[in-house]
Amino acid sequence: MTTDKDAFVRRFVETFEMKDASRLEPFLHPEVVFRNYGEDEVHGRAAVLQLWEHIFATFEQVRFETVHQAVSADVVIAEQVHGLALPGRPLAPVMNMAVYEIRDGLIAAWRDYTNTTYAAQLVAG
Repeated sequence: MTTDKDAFVRRFVETFEMKDASRLEPFLHPEVVFRNYGEDEVHGRAAVLQLWEHIFATFEQVRFETVHQAVSADVVIAEQVHGLALPGRPLAPVMNMAVYEIRDGLIAAWRDYTNTTYAAQLVAG
């Protein structure tokens, strides 16, 4: 169980560049609920990992960067740039706001917010 939530979430974000969903597992609560860019919620660690396996297979590059981050009790709010590149395309800098709720030292709720129309335009090139 971690007590430094700021460092914990920063380490989590750094793992995305490896494009290996199994590396996300140690950060996620078994009952995690994930909402990505306004899509339907994904419930449970296994389902979240499966979603990220698909995302990692789709994108040639994935690089997430934290711009600013704030912690209040068990909530971490992070302004991020999600760098996403489809095969043969440049890295698209998608601005994102992420909210993480920590329970039992793990991410129990995770919500990503962005302008999906603009993000799709950036990724498409």
